[in-house]
Amino acid sequence: MKIIKKIGLLLLLIFVIAQFFGPKKNVGNTGSLEPFYADTNPSKNVKLILKNACLDCHSESTEYPWYNNITPVNYWLDEHVKDGVKHLNLSKWNDYSDKKKDHKLDELIEMVEEKEMPLDSYTWIHDKAKLTEAQIEDVTAWAKTVRLKYIFLKDAE
Repeated sequence: MKIIKKIGLLLLLIFVIAQFFGPKKNVGNTGSLEPFYADTNPSKNVKLILKNACLDCHSESTEYPWYNNITPVNYWLDEHVKDGVKHLNLSKWNDYSDKKKDHKLDELIEMVEEKEMPLDSYTWIHDKAKLTEAQIEDVTAWAKTVRLKYIFLKDAE
């Protein structure tokens, strides 16, 4: 029994010490999204959908929940955010070529229509991120309209 107590105390000590360490947070400012908004001109409704369902993982302005202060949860969330911005970073929209913008919007449409995005693990905690059929239609219709611009620009190159 003594060995189990010692192991338990050691694990507790490791857990407490781990709370003083964590990954760097993705906390840029929302101003980094202005070029994206200016270029794609989403409606207020689509902007709200993007804010609630996309921007925490697909921009440089993540709003972290309280439980992000708990290690190892913060590392798990950090991996999700890093993976999200690796695939699509709306804060870096102007760094993408017109061809890449078109491709990213095509992927967005596919992922939202197939209900692969937002991730289930995100919507479990964020009720506002659960997209209704009407919201899916709004986002995909907006993205399809914006794609027309990039298809035209891409073809003009």
